[in-house]
Amino acid sequence: MTRPGICFGGPSPEHDISILTGLQAVRAFAGAGREPVALYWSPTGSWHEVDPALEASAFADGVPRGASEVELVGRPGVGFVRAERRRRAVPVDVVVNCCHGGPGEDGGLSAVLDLAGVPYTGPGQASAAICMDKLAFSGAVAAAGLPALPLWLLTSDGPGEGDVADLAQGPLIVKPRFGGSSIGIEIVEDLATARALAGTSPLLRDGAVVQRYLTDIIDLNISVRTWPELRLSAVERPVRGDSTIYTYAQKYLTGGGGMATAPRELPAVLADPIETALKAAAAEVARLVMARSVMRIDFLWDGGDNPAGLWVNEINPIPGSLSWYFWAHEGDNLIELLDDLIAEALDGPTRRFVTQGADGTALRSVGTIAAKLA
Repeated sequence: MTRPGICFGGPSPEHDISILTGLQAVRAFAGAGREPVALYWSPTGSWHEVDPALEASAFADGVPRGASEVELVGRPGVGFVRAERRRRAVPVDVVVNCCHGGPGEDGGLSAVLDLAGVPYTGPGQASAAICMDKLAFSGAVAAAGLPALPLWLLTSDGPGEGDVADLAQGPLIVKPRFGGSSIGIEIVEDLATARALAGTSPLLRDGAVVQRYLTDIIDLNISVRTWPELRLSAVERPVRGDSTIYTYAQKYLTGGGGMATAPRELPAVLADPIETALKAAAAEVARLVMARSVMRIDFLWDGGDNPAGLWVNEINPIPGSLSWYFWAHEGDNLIELLDDLIAEALDGPTRRFVTQGADGTALRSVGTIAAKLA
């Protein structure tokens, strides 16, 4: 029987939410009679095997009691090993990646697992990198001819109002270039305030983007699955109340169950032209970013019946609760979703690194290094 290793946590602002997603997956496997290996990634970067029966509160102060330290080694045939003299392998056949934000979602973890030859769920390294870079993703969407609102790189001295007419008048929305889950997002009145924020906020130090904020805009989300073929869920309309954006608290801290219990309209009540346009754009986005496993694509909508008022906003390559609530609406439970993710991970080969052309010819034909430095 395949033994899954559930990775959750990580050095990310979304560390706590990742724990919730991971523990949901662990319990689903255990409830189905499987023997999951719970692998906790601490905020400081250390890995630990923990008791699969732990509750979320056990992680509130860091590494829980009884945890056993393990290491992730990016070398073929190694992967997770116990941090002891004998360096015994942790019995994991496939990794289920439940890490939100940071290196767990941006391709860092995927790259190490590729080097180790360990199959895993979630996006590959290149896909994750595109999805988690808002500037790159927006540019790719626009280049593919899909509807997207203009987005600009924000620094302490740019862009200038004279360079970008759309930003000459507020309000503006400022976002971390590489972050997610509404963490670090701010609404400001003018570009000068946006630039000041980019230079002072710790959540924006790795990069920031800015765009015109549209009032009375509506969020619409859809989930995509890629195994055994591309599938689209029903569309949801998150309920954000009186706030100007769909906040982190509304997504994850309402109802006590993470994103699965956040208030929403599912399926959203939409005119046929809007739903058709949204699903067509979602399918194209999935192809564009080389989607794998399950992802969530977020749209913005002006509330009208014209598809010209619908825009691709962001993509979440490892969405909260692995988007299982979308698929529960379609009739699938969480273990069915997880089994599909694992089947896809095991069916496809781990990443192959090509060394063709590195045959020593250039090394034998060159002179001394000293000569090349002359």
